[in-house]
Amino acid sequence: MSPDLETGRPKRVLVVGAGAAGMACADTLAQHPDRFHVSVVEAQSHCGGQMFSIPIDQKEYGASWLNQGVQGGSHIYHHTFYVFKKLNHHPQPVDLQVSFGKGNTFWTNFYPTQLVARHSKDIKRFSWAIKVMRWFELIFAMIPIKVSLKMFFFSDDLALFLGTGNATPNLPTVMMERLYTSPTYGMWYPIDRKMLTSNLPPMVVFPEATAVYSDWKESLEKRGVSIRLDTEVKQVLARSQQDGVRVSIIRKLKSNVSPLPSADASDSEQEVKHSENDAIEEELLEETYDEIVFCVLADTAKQILGKEARWIEKKVLGSTIWSDDVTVTHNDLDYMKRWYELEYNDDVAVSDLNGRDESGRVEKAKKLFQPMYLIKQTPADARKLEMSFDCSAFQYQMPKARSRSNNFCDLLFMTIFLNNKHVHTWSKNEIRPEKIIAENWWHQLCHSYTHYLFVVPFLFCLNRVRSHRYHTRFAGSWTLVNAHEVAVISGIAAAYSLGADYPKELKEDRFARLCFRLYLLLVHWRWFAP
Repeated sequence: MSPDLETGRPKRVLVVGAGAAGMACADTLAQHPDRFHVSVVEAQSHCGGQMFSIPIDQKEYGASWLNQGVQGGSHIYHHTFYVFKKLNHHPQPVDLQVSFGKGNTFWTNFYPTQLVARHSKDIKRFSWAIKVMRWFELIFAMIPIKVSLKMFFFSDDLALFLGTGNATPNLPTVMMERLYTSPTYGMWYPIDRKMLTSNLPPMVVFPEATAVYSDWKESLEKRGVSIRLDTEVKQVLARSQQDGVRVSIIRKLKSNVSPLPSADASDSEQEVKHSENDAIEEELLEETYDEIVFCVLADTAKQILGKEARWIEKKVLGSTIWSDDVTVTHNDLDYMKRWYELEYNDDVAVSDLNGRDESGRVEKAKKLFQPMYLIKQTPADARKLEMSFDCSAFQYQMPKARSRSNNFCDLLFMTIFLNNKHVHTWSKNEIRPEKIIAENWWHQLCHSYTHYLFVVPFLFCLNRVRSHRYHTRFAGSWTLVNAHEVAVISGIAAAYSLGADYPKELKEDRFARLCFRLYLLLVHWRWFAP
């Protein structure tokens, strides 16, 4: 996209949201200061969205910070690694150990347990079923996991092996199948016919989140990008092919600071509102841009569009399903031991698995088992799950040897309670209040099969069809899969659809190019020209 032909000036682009998608979009557009003038507005007081850090007591835990929300990801996150490398931050590798259930319902990918032996026939049959799902992948892409499991007559207990959240039964079967069949991004590839999952998936742990996004913000501002925190787009007032996008924006100011005039707004368009306690002033502005990119959640984008939303935007954005989850960061070891297996358990270990000698794996587990990702079934409803992380084992800045040698006294945990509609199933009140370090609520996308039937296939209507008339693009992890990598790709894709170049360094990465091509085709219906 060239500069405005009538005025000769760069296109004015408003990016709404300074999370991974918004920052990636702004970063990609900033490659062309002669073609784009980029403004980013963020309602929170920091960049990064759900990826941020909190301070912790270094003397007690051996580290001064802890990542909240987004903690790490897969080794295939090439676009995310590109960002980290540019900012001189470096993720660290880790082999993921999991601990699901407790006692006679406990299993792990580190060593075989009685539960695995008990379901040996199911596991063998499941490995065959996965092959069938692979052969008929297009069909199973439209069938939720809960239906496909019934099609192959599996027992309910098998859900333990697959549960990564309460939405798991409604995921498309193809997502489960790919975990076992893809040599590239299959977390549990290859499938183990006797143990189901026996590998330690190579993962990466992210560097200090707040430092990453602070450096990214500084880098963008040096390149001419305007980033305004504590600033919220209240409403899209008008969109037209000739005049672009007109929005109302609220900027929060400290009461002892006089509002500064905006370059894009006249005196008559500015209004200062005082909050109830007079601690904050709100500056209300009207601004006009040539293009707008929504890098916020779908329901937030729909709310901002308001009456200006097209019917297809209302339909697609309104078809996303959300849950409100809470993460409790704590050091309540008693709670964790009550519900999870944190150490090797000789009582449930199995040294022979249907004729296969597992003594070596068991001996190794006695010394090295240190689960990082833990899941339990909630007693009130076995179909609902609770997830936890042992951050002292997972996040690289935490001293691993020190934690274990001190009998767990300096461990930090994150326990995630899913969907406040099911609050009656939570055991949150069992965590002692004095052990709680932080509580963070998240508005999370539910990865239901309906999302891949009624949202993803129609996003091109928002990002491609008549987008020249409405000057609007949408980005964010919700457009495909809730992952930091998808958010970064989506932001780059939105910038690319506006005419920015795909970053040169990523062009030289074949796998990154392939992922970008697939996303661009699915969400924008555009071809990538390398």
